[in-house]
Amino acid sequence: MKYLKLLFLLELCAPSLHCQTMNEDSIYIRNNFTKREVYITMRDGVKLFTAIYEPKDATRKYPFLMVRTPYSCSPYGENNYPTRRLGPNRQLMQEGYIFIYQDVRGRYMSYGNFQEMTPAIDSKKSNKDVDESSDTYDTVDWLLTNVKNNNGRVGIFGISYPGFYATASLPDAHPAIKAVSPQAPVTDEFIGDDVNHKGAYYLMDNFDFTNYFDAPRNGPVKDYGKTIFSRDRDDAYKFFLDLGPIKNTNGPQYFNHIGKIWNEYLAHDTYDDYWKARNIRPHLQNIKPAVLVVGGWFDAEDLFGALATYEAVEKQNPKNLNTLVMGPWTHGAWSGRDWSKFATHDFSQNTAQYYKDEMETKFFNFYLKDKGTMDLPEAYIFETGSNQWKKYDAWPPKNSAPIPFYLRENKQLSRSLPTENNFDEYLSDPANPVPYIKGKFSGRNNEYMADDQRFASERPDVLTYQTDSLAMDITISGKITADIFASISGTDADFIVKVIDVLPANEPNPNPNPKNLEMAGFQRLVRAEVFRGKFRNSFEKPEPFNPGKVEEIRFDLPDVAHTFKKGHRIMIQVQSSWFPLVDRNPQKFLRIPDAASEDFQKSTIRIYHDPQHASRIFLPLLN
Repeated sequence: MKYLKLLFLLELCAPSLHCQTMNEDSIYIRNNFTKREVYITMRDGVKLFTAIYEPKDATRKYPFLMVRTPYSCSPYGENNYPTRRLGPNRQLMQEGYIFIYQDVRGRYMSYGNFQEMTPAIDSKKSNKDVDESSDTYDTVDWLLTNVKNNNGRVGIFGISYPGFYATASLPDAHPAIKAVSPQAPVTDEFIGDDVNHKGAYYLMDNFDFTNYFDAPRNGPVKDYGKTIFSRDRDDAYKFFLDLGPIKNTNGPQYFNHIGKIWNEYLAHDTYDDYWKARNIRPHLQNIKPAVLVVGGWFDAEDLFGALATYEAVEKQNPKNLNTLVMGPWTHGAWSGRDWSKFATHDFSQNTAQYYKDEMETKFFNFYLKDKGTMDLPEAYIFETGSNQWKKYDAWPPKNSAPIPFYLRENKQLSRSLPTENNFDEYLSDPANPVPYIKGKFSGRNNEYMADDQRFASERPDVLTYQTDSLAMDITISGKITADIFASISGTDADFIVKVIDVLPANEPNPNPNPKNLEMAGFQRLVRAEVFRGKFRNSFEKPEPFNPGKVEEIRFDLPDVAHTFKKGHRIMIQVQSSWFPLVDRNPQKFLRIPDAASEDFQKSTIRIYHDPQHASRIFLPLLN
């Protein structure tokens, strides 16, 4: 979740080597940098805590590399140095930069009041009109004047929530900011990032995140001390089912109405002004710095954010240099030491190191130090299934086209339009929701994004459609769109659509298999998304379903780059719960944060596949 302190958790290596590397980093930093801590005053008088690491070698000038964070720029104290590298990667630390870490306003040692995803102000009329763009501007202005031996150029980076702050530096950017890299940036929390996906609330992640992040403070603190409540569970599925309606989360043993952000989340259950003000995308205009957007295909938090940020910058700034990098990574995994495997995937290469060497280091060195050449393509994309890096001059690729695959009778998935009137149905029961992953876990298991879906195929409340064995490789690159025709017996329902790569029955086991699983017939998840049905016509104005009436539910899944190999099958699954990843829909039209236990009801869901109601999924086939 957003609260993960990624810069401290993602050195994915053997413990002994990890400790050795951390020790080497600590020694290197002490030997080569001088640390000082300052308060920088913003235009409205609020002071932000800032840690500055200046190279001891004063014979040359250096650019700045800065990260602004709500997660603490500790360790605090000018004699306390980090135990691991400075900056986004070790190569850049050794290249020679002035590194800046800053607590954003209202967090940790900075003054002021914190706002979730600070709304951007395009037209600032006075010094009281401040946002993250102005705070970044004022910080850069101070640094240029007060830090010696700088070359007048600034780069900004950040992963997850710090990725949002990197994005927010782009509008009205200080002229000295030359390169910005939003990585897995939180971007639009109602449509596709951490809080909601297409209006459906991500219960487990936000329950755990706000318990940590929403703890109150009285002025600057080095440590918030404790969470709002004690989290003690070993089975998240059972815990959240026993918890009951979401309003029970404000009971005395949980948030007890203390969580400011939690209360905001529950108060704003439609795409209202609260969420629109926190969508940074419309403000990404007239961008001057070069931009490198980074994301991961297995990012359970901000896959949408990376893709949407790149798209917004590209559409609104067609002449600006804007590069997209998408790799086979979980949230921030590109910053770790090694990423050559994930779940049952074996990528046969260290994708994290390749990214650092070929993309990130080159990007900052070129724009901040005039070093090397800038030969990055428009999009640098890792294609799962084939395990290849691909370079494109546009994303989605220009030779990618949306091709409909139709849900058909006898659970077939076909390029041919249905010819007969048919539907399939299932009973969706909120008391027995479909789990998002098989097994017992205390928290969210990232591997669900590539996990075997056979456990779901066996359930009566999951519909499964698949192609025949493929006669040739099929590659999809770009946006997936689900177009489902459904009727329900209630007045609301969720729709989860999954795209799955089914391995053949004679698939050999890799040796050694990282999970010791039987891979024959493995149903590996490629992409999935949820849509809350009442928003089918508008995210601002939800509408109830008329029971029994056939309605169209059309929505996009996050982009993909994947090759289905010859002999595999393409599978689509449709279901109406994904628990406890997503909160339970009572299947009754109402404000779900107000729902009581008696409001939850079973619903018969019918998925139609006939000539007039041809449920289908558009896959972006690469020609």
